[in-house]
Formats: sequence, structure tokens, C-alpha cells
Amino acid sequence: MHQNDLDLTIDGISKIEGHAGLTLKVRKGEVTEVHLSISEYKRFYTQAMRGKMYNSIPAMVSHICGTCSIAHQTAALEAVERAVGAEPSEQTLRLRKLSLWGLNLRDHAMHLYLFCLPDLFGLDSVMEFGPGEKELIHQAFHVKEAGNKLCTHIAGAAIHPARAQVGRFSKLPDSAATKALVHELIEVRPYVLDLIERFAASDFVFKRPIRQVAIRSPDFSYLGDEIHDTDGDIIPEEWYFEHLQRVVIPYSQATSFKFEGKEYSVGALARFNLHKDTLHSDTRRDAAAALARFPSNNRFDCNVAQAIEMLNAIDSATDMLESSDFKPEETVLPAARAGVGVGAIEAPRGTLYYMIKVMADGKVEEGIPVIPTAQNQVAMENDIRQLVGGMLDEPRDKIELEIEKLIRAYDPCTSCASHFLKVKWDISKSKK
Repeated sequence: MHQNDLDLTIDGISKIEGHAGLTLKVRKGEVTEVHLSISEYKRFYTQAMRGKMYNSIPAMVSHICGTCSIAHQTAALEAVERAVGAEPSEQTLRLRKLSLWGLNLRDHAMHLYLFCLPDLFGLDSVMEFGPGEKELIHQAFHVKEAGNKLCTHIAGAAIHPARAQVGRFSKLPDSAATKALVHELIEVRPYVLDLIERFAASDFVFKRPIRQVAIRSPDFSYLGDEIHDTDGDIIPEEWYFEHLQRVVIPYSQATSFKFEGKEYSVGALARFNLHKDTLHSDTRRDAAAALARFPSNNRFDCNVAQAIEMLNAIDSATDMLESSDFKPEETVLPAARAGVGVGAIEAPRGTLYYMIKVMADGKVEEGIPVIPTAQNQVAMENDIRQLVGGMLDEPRDKIELEIEKLIRAYDPCTSCASHFLKVKWDISKSKK
């Protein structure tokens, strides 16, 4: 029976990092209200940065996220270096690229294997996998461990590492361990190829054209100086804040954003729609069939893009590790000076920005992070609006499942808790 009036709130969707709530209203067969409220976003890091010495900021903000700590650290490093005039060496930039490849390998492995893969089997959890699928869990942990080891090898730890500092790395990777790490990365490569095929074969589809934004990286390293969008605009990263408009959401603790007054999305799908040509040549060769679908406006192709990014991380990291000879460098912490710096990188879930203003004594006057999930919030709400509007004749449990799957395809991370969405249903049977 058609549900003319519907009040909906979903409770306890797991397999998402963070905690938030969703409420929906349907009146006379139309979705009139979609409220996606992020309830654990504010942890006062913007206030905590104030008054701290500029060189302490990257290590501090790495604690914003236990999953993406390397991303927060790297974006903040870029911002403070530009504020005080520090110039990282080419070797330092190579080490940052390696750490970000490791981060994306481990992060995408967790999201795709443990959160999204059960959807492909019509199951709620990997705990329901039968004997035939249990091997996928072993593969998941092997791939994630390889990503963890790459992060640790380069940055000193997979979570909250301390080696990456302003203008330098305090310790270089152990050359004796590099060969074993390369072997392990190559060993898990076939698992990732299988994962790509599984997600590429999925028949999940939700299409809605939307402007997409990403940093164009010449070697798909997640570092770059230009912001590109699917409308053809190119913006230097230091100008990006001039094109963002804050969207105050009264029912959410997160401030969302629009880009030049329009909704937009960031993430792996945006990266592939904008610069899949910069992937490693081995990745482009072995993932050619899956890559052919891009550019795409199917939200579920974000999962395919993340799987291919895992392959690219392996290919790029093994290539760089085998060709690099890291040597100690003399670096001096730059003297304090007043300045403003913007750092922008591609985190696993999309473009991550930091603006940091340093005073003449080296203390931070202001620091503003712009998180990928906050940038995606408006787009997620509008996607849910369209999805539910086309499913009002479907059973309630099917609508809930499709909302969950769609939200997972954004891979949101709001606070590194264990649950994301809460949804409640209160259906009015009356017709108007």
C-alpha cells in the first residue's frame, strides 16, 4: 500500500565509522524533509589548536581520527609549512606519498571487506559468511596488515605516527625491512584484484549527476596543488577557502559546505572521474575492465574506485620502495613568523583541508579543518531524498536496507565510533 505520510528514523546502522542520525518525513507521497544529523563531530580541535606552537599542530590533529590520522597530520603539515615558509625536500614528499598509500590501502580494506562486502552476499555481517566466504576474511586481514606495515615502515606507526614532522621525517625507514615489505605487498596483490572484480560485478545502482571535486595528483599520490571539479574548473589549493560556503545545519553538530553555492561531493569516485589517467601503469593495465566505467555518476562505483585505489597503492608503493635510497638529511626547524597556510590532500574519504594562521611568536591564532564527510553531507541528504522518493511502495525493511547501502557507498567517517545512522519509523496510515 502506498505510504502517503511517513515519519522515519533509522536506528543503529553499523559498518560505518562514527555516529549520526537520520530523520525523514513524507507527506502526500513526497519526501518533504531529510535530516542527516552528525552528533559526535565537535571535539573542539579548532579551539585546542589556538595558542599552541605551530610545529606541535600536526601531531596533535592526528588524534582527530584513529583511522585517518596520517591524513590529518599530512594536511596540517602542509598548512603550517606554508604559513612559516618551510620547504619539504623531495625525499620528504616521497615518504609522505608512501604513508598515504599505506593509509588508503588499510582504510579501504576495512571499509570494503568488513563493511560493504556482506551487502554483495545479501548478508548483514561478515560473521554470517559461510565456509566458502571465510577465506575472504583471511584475505581482508592480510591486505589490511600490509597497509598497516607500510604505514609503520614509513611513518613509525599506522595510527598517530610521530616521524612526520615539519619539513622532514625524524627517522628513515629501515632498509633491511623494505625487501620483506615489498614481498608482502606483492603477495596480497591478487587478493585486491579479486576484490575489484567482485565490486565491479555488483548490480547496485544509484545515479544522480552532481558536481565532484578532487585534488589532481600527477601520480595519484593524494598530494597536489590544484583543485579540479567535473565542471572543468581548476583552482589553486590556497584559494579553495574562497570558493567554499559554510552551510549551517541546525539539527547537526557538523557544519556542511557548498562549493560556489552548489552541492558537491568528494571521495574516490570524484578522484576517478577527474584523474584516473594518473594511476600507476600496472594498475591501469590490470584493472582496465573496471576502469572503463569511469567517469560515472553511480554512487556505488565509489566502492569500485576504492578497490582500484588499493591496487594502485600496492603498485605505486612497491615501485617507489624498490627505486628509492633514503638518506639522512640536514633539516632545521624554520624560525617562527606570522603567516597563513592552506594544506589540502586527498584523504581516503575525500579532500581534506586545513587553514592555519600563525602569529609572529610561532603560536597558532586560528586553525580550521574541513572534513570530507562534512563536505558530502548535503549531497548525502539529497541522494537519500531521491532514493526514498522512488521507493515509497516498497516494504519498510527494503527502504532501510537501501538507505544503509547508499550511505555506506559514501564511506562516511564522523568520529571513529562504531555506529553511524539512527533511523526511526512512525508510519501514518491515513490518506490525504
